[in-house]
Amino acid sequence: MSATDWYAHKSLGDGLYWIQERFFQSPNRANIWLIRGSHQDLVIDTGLGLRSLPDYIDSMGLLGKDPQRKNPLLAIVTHAHFDHSGGLHQFQQVGVHSAEVEALVNGDNYETVTWLRDHEITELPSPGWRARQYRVKAVQPTHILQEGDVINLGDRQLTVLHMPGHSRGSICLHDGDNKLLFSGDVVYDGSMIDWLPYSQVGDYISSCERLMGLVDSEQVDQVLPGHYNTFGAKRLHRIASSYISRAGTCNGKLYTWAWKTASTVALGVTHPRRSC
Repeated sequence: MSATDWYAHKSLGDGLYWIQERFFQSPNRANIWLIRGSHQDLVIDTGLGLRSLPDYIDSMGLLGKDPQRKNPLLAIVTHAHFDHSGGLHQFQQVGVHSAEVEALVNGDNYETVTWLRDHEITELPSPGWRARQYRVKAVQPTHILQEGDVINLGDRQLTVLHMPGHSRGSICLHDGDNKLLFSGDVVYDGSMIDWLPYSQVGDYISSCERLMGLVDSEQVDQVLPGHYNTFGAKRLHRIASSYISRAGTCNGKLYTWAWKTASTVALGVTHPRRSC
């Protein structure tokens, strides 16, 4: 199967594209965002990496056909989990928050939370492919990100907001001029996951308080999340405040503890951590 078959995209205007993996039918299917800048082009999250994302972008002409206009293409992951980082090795310039550099350098499938099943891939990327063979390939980041870093695309600037909780290196990218928030898995319009091995509820509460502050200060109009559909500021405030209310209850704490224990054991058996 070619890259042009594997992916599909939709233009959102102003040089912004929404890309998805057509044959990864799972709630874990991540949104891939492509931004065309005047001096630098940016991919936010990279999917599973089963087919070449750069080849798809090039073959579909999403960054233009003029070879004289070719900009550097930078891929940044909002966090290291497999559904976002699997294609990172396909890019020459790659960025991740400093807290998750080691996971990518080591190809650590425990920290990248590699949960993939055969039935989720509805068309095989190659004959005989099986989910149990899948691994996040090791990659050396060229851009190690920190809170407050600015990704300069020329006509757009995106600020790195470190918002741990879902994972220790989770980030959002904030386009303040256009009031857009690329939120990864920090927040999306679904059940927020705080029970993975490197999740921390206290950090997640603080991150949600920060999200509410962005809405209250009118810095966000639209959220472009890591999963599911885009949504607006009011919905962002509601999701964040609902998480804070739930996380502090006894039932919420028990639910998180039970799932965290189960996920840690399951991932430890399937993908034991490397000692290096």
